[in-house]
Amino acid sequence: TCVSDELLVTEIARTGVSYSAVQPLKPVFLFLQGLSESPDLEFEYADTDKWAAELSELYSYTEGPEFHLNMKCFTEDFRTHVKDKKWTELSAPEHRAHAMRLLDGLDVTAREKRLKVARAILYMAQGTFGDCESEAEVQQWMRYNIFLLLEVGTFSALVELLNMEIDNSAACTSAVRKPAISLADSTDLRVLLNIMYLMVETVQQEDLSDSPEWRAAQDTFRTELGSPLYNNEPIAVMLFGMVTKFCSGHAPHFPMKKVLLLLWKTILFTLGGFEQLQHIKMRKREELGLPPLPEDSIRVVRSMRAASPPASASDLIEQQQKRARREHKALIKQDNLDAFNEKDPYKADDPREDEDDSDDNDNPLEPETFPLERDEVMPPPIPHPPCERVSFPKGLPWAPKVREKDIEHFLESSRSKFIGYTLGSDTDTVVGLPRPIHESIRTLKQHKYVSIAEIQIAKEEEYQKTPLSVGEEEVELNSTELLYQGILPSLPQYMIALLKILLAAAPTSKAKTDSINILADVLPEEMPTTVLQSMKLGVDVNRHKEIIVKAISAILLLLLKHFKLNHIYQFEYMAQHLVFANCIPLILKFFNQNIMSYITAKNSISVLDFPHCVVHELPELTAESLEAGDNNQFCWRNLFSCINLLRILNKLTKWKHSRTMMLVVFKSAPILKRALKVKQAMMQLYVLKLLKVQTKYLGRQWRKSNMKTMSAIYQKVRHRLNDDWAYGNDLDARPWDFQAEECALRANIERFNGRRYDKSQSNPDFVPVDNCLQSVLGQRVELPEDFQMNYDLWLEREVFSKPISWEELLQ
Repeated sequence: TCVSDELLVTEIARTGVSYSAVQPLKPVFLFLQGLSESPDLEFEYADTDKWAAELSELYSYTEGPEFHLNMKCFTEDFRTHVKDKKWTELSAPEHRAHAMRLLDGLDVTAREKRLKVARAILYMAQGTFGDCESEAEVQQWMRYNIFLLLEVGTFSALVELLNMEIDNSAACTSAVRKPAISLADSTDLRVLLNIMYLMVETVQQEDLSDSPEWRAAQDTFRTELGSPLYNNEPIAVMLFGMVTKFCSGHAPHFPMKKVLLLLWKTILFTLGGFEQLQHIKMRKREELGLPPLPEDSIRVVRSMRAASPPASASDLIEQQQKRARREHKALIKQDNLDAFNEKDPYKADDPREDEDDSDDNDNPLEPETFPLERDEVMPPPIPHPPCERVSFPKGLPWAPKVREKDIEHFLESSRSKFIGYTLGSDTDTVVGLPRPIHESIRTLKQHKYVSIAEIQIAKEEEYQKTPLSVGEEEVELNSTELLYQGILPSLPQYMIALLKILLAAAPTSKAKTDSINILADVLPEEMPTTVLQSMKLGVDVNRHKEIIVKAISAILLLLLKHFKLNHIYQFEYMAQHLVFANCIPLILKFFNQNIMSYITAKNSISVLDFPHCVVHELPELTAESLEAGDNNQFCWRNLFSCINLLRILNKLTKWKHSRTMMLVVFKSAPILKRALKVKQAMMQLYVLKLLKVQTKYLGRQWRKSNMKTMSAIYQKVRHRLNDDWAYGNDLDARPWDFQAEECALRANIERFNGRRYDKSQSNPDFVPVDNCLQSVLGQRVELPEDFQMNYDLWLEREVFSKPISWEELLQ
């Protein structure tokens, strides 16, 4: 009622109508206010979407006819061996026998026969949908068939066939020469990748009803995927190789969406998702003797609500008046902290307002217009009964943290201020300091947080300084370590390739002739001839790009998080190459769009999604039904991608002044502020974190004009005690150190990689020497033939003719 009364007041001021005349309109204003307050998006961030959604995203809509082709290939073969029975009616031994028969059929030289058998296996992996009545039944049979295929050794055979297709130079040459590549060029690859994806995606799904045999098979499969069993490298390394080969232009026919989806799910399955990361972090802290985490970050974020300061009446009226008369300024509430020129980040997008966005305050010398200096006269407010105010949560969501470096800085400044001398990194001596400083130090130490990374950096320094006394490092050969060792030689190329594809798939990218074609596995052989077909293909292409962005963002985030836990310099190596490949401006370019329309995009046709399309009769598609899309308030994959990209940006810039300055230089503040319009707590949190690190560099005028954002940062983001993010008195960052900072980090990374992985360049002084007389004399030395023939001469010249002073030798 408070806001509606303010609306009435401002309407009276604007129109000159009496209060009694406007009073009946109060319910209408209340209704309009309700419309302006959109609810939080009911989005739950997780490792993946629901299983059905993840299955459907594997296939493009142009692949639709192939479902029945797969069924035909299976049925033809099945009928020759089994008469008058459905697959669902056979016994387990019969199922196994037929699966073994199909597997033998893959081992033939004729490509056409091999493809038919592969399609029959794909139909099995798709749940033999022809014999099923419902989607649930299809999924049930998928799970059964895939564990059966896994048991008979199908995956190893598929990897071998995939290697053959990757090395198929004839197909590559043919694709390079073609002016336009279509779905037909990647048929063999698509069938193989489809089966592999379905196997990985299905086996990694946890199900409480699984038998002990299936659980054992799941664990074995996870270990095999992460180990260098196939071609002496993990599967992920082979898939990364496909990505770089595609980006280099040597294999434009590779179905890149499927490769990326399989790569993502392989990394997720072998290394673990966000819950597993939390468990690994807790275990590692325990092993290093560090105190447990102050809170479970996943739970804290899930319990947070989106920040939504209520849009004041003046904001709503201002929006109307801006549209009517651009030069006429609206009335502004005196008590509103953001009264001055702020473009409210929580209002709906209006492209016309973007033209004269005063949010940046590019001209700080421009005088500020205050309400009382304007032509309008502010009417005296009509008194109304006190209304219920917004209740704020008790306490802040995160426990504050302090670094050892912060305590050192605080003590150093306190000593130089009160005593006139400093003690370097001594954080215990408090002699001569006043009592309040003692209490401050006690509070800082109480909230001190030592990260795993700090311990790893300290240990690495020790290995570099005293390699002999420290001894050889024991490296745990877990899946993350094996993957890092596999991708280390070509990691820079892999990062560049992923970012190239991300750039091509970003909605803000313009179609350029030199950019890579990522639509090879979505375009049909014959281009659409009707409006309906064109619309369907348009939806398919947009959906295809969205899925690619989703997969790449998830791959990069998972790798960064796992490498950071495994060893900080593995993370820094990957992060630095992402920064060198312009990842920061690329992500900002991605967000420099109407982010609300991207998150609410309807690029899906639910009736064509698998397994719905193979179980139910397809209704006739019309232009209206294609435009309508689904009824969800947001698109899960797009919101997931946005949060992932924001988290990657946070990981790249955290505690790195040079990279924080990149955010400032690329004018990220207005771009990030627009992203705050999405009412989802987790996304807002990562946007606010990125705004917090650069606030001190944006100037006083920006902070003054963005007090709502500053308040949201204070409420949502973790506090670092003694962090003056809101003021700008920054002692750490000096423009001339930025390059030195990156160079020093690079030198540390190279030393780490050289010490741990480059055995050829190890220092010969540190190689252990065999000093035992018996073992040295007992070694058999192969002497060359010419030496053996002239042995007498050598003895005479080197031994008998040379005088030896044995006394000197003994001394």
